[in-house]
Amino acid sequence: MYRELFFPTPIYILDIKDQSLNIELEKNIINWMNEDKGITRTNVNGWHSPTDMHLKPEFKRLTNALLEAQNKIYKEEYLDSEPVIGNMWANVNPPGGMNRAHQHPNSLWSGVYYIKAPKNCGNLKIDDPRASASMIRPKLKDGEKPSRVWRETGFEPKAGRLIMFYSWLVHCVDPNKSNDTRISVSFNFLQKGMFL
Repeated sequence: MYRELFFPTPIYILDIKDQSLNIELEKNIINWMNEDKGITRTNVNGWHSPTDMHLKPEFKRLTNALLEAQNKIYKEEYLDSEPVIGNMWANVNPPGGMNRAHQHPNSLWSGVYYIKAPKNCGNLKIDDPRASASMIRPKLKDGEKPSRVWRETGFEPKAGRLIMFYSWLVHCVDPNKSNDTRISVSFNFLQKGMFL
């Protein structure tokens, strides 16, 4: 007997080691937050910037890093054309701040980059996208299980970590249970020629 696995759900993770980038981003985001009341989307008890962050020159270093990572994903996933940033925004979640479960429509790839991530500041959770699989949840053996049988996965935030995933994945951010603020940037990529 042999096994084949079809319809995988790729999630890409990259740790960016440039600490000066996060220092610069934190300063600029806090200044922006102090000048702009922000908007409400899925954020609860947190600040969500306007979604034009990728057009601001002070965030160009991050924009370039995101484009570089997305270009690598395009090669890995056999995607034609090229990626284009559709929108990008900052999230500042103080203790208790969180983001409700959601998807990112009208996009191809979405993701998050962590700038400040204290311990227990709220994991990124991603649900199994196979709706049919949720009709029955079989009892699994005790102990460590292979990732192919998981129905959700979680990622602990880490400063400098970039996580990219297909925009149709349902995801949320757990409440910040630390005594400090979590700062991150979220974004959406489009495929040139498909959406533009």
